[in-house]
Amino acid sequence: MNTVSAAALPVMIALIISAALMRGVKVYDAFLDGAVEGLRTAVKIAAPLVALISAISMLRASGALELICHGLSPLAKLISFPEEVLPLALLRPVSGSASLAVLKDILQENGPDGFVGRVASVISGSTETTFYTLAVYFGSIGIKNARHTVKAALVADIFGMIFGAVVVRLLLY
Repeated sequence: MNTVSAAALPVMIALIISAALMRGVKVYDAFLDGAVEGLRTAVKIAAPLVALISAISMLRASGALELICHGLSPLAKLISFPEEVLPLALLRPVSGSASLAVLKDILQENGPDGFVGRVASVISGSTETTFYTLAVYFGSIGIKNARHTVKAALVADIFGMIFGAVVVRLLLY
């Protein structure tokens, strides 16, 4: 292990504690306040996260994901989007771990260096887990009405996915 990277965390902690002590901050009390606030935040976001995980599990187990992908395949063909990547495109805005599992399956079946594997990799790296992120961030501060945030984020995801496929085709094929 590199000595610099091994020492980085302890040095950062020592610097933070030293700066706090120089400013007269009661470090242990501040740490406890932060821990309590972290636990409150975890409790606030637990319900939305459980709902997301349950919905993803039901979607995959019921076969609904495959039905949706089958229904979207004519549109995918129309815009030259690889059909094999549709499950990733549908799950990526919802769950990072589910989309990573789908990405793994895509790469195992199609290889990482082909068009499908590269498009899947670009999509995975250039889009966000929109609903998970909104559940965590908005849930942690108590926002219940996301207004235009969901629409704007999903539009950004869709364009990221479509242009990801376009860029891979233009640059690599």
